[in-house]
Amino acid sequence: MSAASPTILVVEDDAIVRMLIVDVLEELEYQVIEAANAEIALEFFDDGKQTIDLMMTDVGLPDMDGKQLATKVRELRPTLPILFASGYAENIDVPDGMHVIGKPFSIDQLRDKVQTILAR
Repeated sequence: MSAASPTILVVEDDAIVRMLIVDVLEELEYQVIEAANAEIALEFFDDGKQTIDLMMTDVGLPDMDGKQLATKVRELRPTLPILFASGYAENIDVPDGMHVIGKPFSIDQLRDKVQTILAR
């Protein structure tokens, strides 16, 4: 894996789903950080030293939902691209710089969505 590989923070409370997403992204040669909930995810932004190029978050998280997490993260990193994963993607209204992928998604759909977001 190249040192220049983008780093993606995956926030997903379902351990199996999180593992599958992380495995796919690592196979695609991204560096991946994982968090089981929003509280853990926010810790990666506390000191501002962690490089994160994209945050992918489930919408339905137990402690705060993905949109609330995105709002907090954007206060710390206003330009960070955010990708929401949801089984109800057609019902999600997202602000600029935020994107949605519907669950379930294929490996190809995930790859294409992440590549498109990171290319911007």
